[in-house]
Amino acid sequence: MNSQHYFSASPEGPFTRRRVSVSLDGREVSVATAGGIFSPDGVDKGTAVLLKHAPDPASHGDLLDIGCGWGPLALTLAMRSPEATVWAVDVNERSRILCAENAAALGLSNVRVMAPEDVPAEIEFDTIWSNPPIRVGKEVLHGLLEHWLPRLSPEGTAWLVVQKNLGADSLLAWITTMLAGAAGTFTSGRAETAKGFRLLRISRD
Repeated sequence: MNSQHYFSASPEGPFTRRRVSVSLDGREVSVATAGGIFSPDGVDKGTAVLLKHAPDPASHGDLLDIGCGWGPLALTLAMRSPEATVWAVDVNERSRILCAENAAALGLSNVRVMAPEDVPAEIEFDTIWSNPPIRVGKEVLHGLLEHWLPRLSPEGTAWLVVQKNLGADSLLAWITTMLAGAAGTFTSGRAETAKGFRLLRISRD
């Protein structure tokens, strides 16, 4: 599939839903996916690495999934932290529709799905999970991370999964430099390497 489809606000092609069986937080569930979004066939390898190796999210407060797609990270955050509010953001309208439908079908009323610009500016996040869109290009990717990572709450932590051969280490170096100029004190590093992916940890102290 052309990767530009799932970086677009309104992907081309028919919006035809189909059901896919996946395992999320130890539950076998059926979710709706469609063409024109990221990983429509199920949980992709990078997201699976994050889900396996990232510790449990904060139990309360505000949690964020950057680039939610059909919702594997947002839905898992909501399952693990039912008393928290999960903000699921994506530029792709089709992804947002599917994520919201999947959350409703699973009874996860603590998920709020919206376009990135609609998230209230004053909210800080206790946990951020993301499989960021590396292929969108450095300029857009850097802008995305500059917008969200400084919004970690005090003692909040972000977990990003990035393919090693697509520049995970150079991205980590850039994140460290970028956050050195942000308000507050941040630490960043590699937490895990698995199946060709780096799991990056960014925390606000």
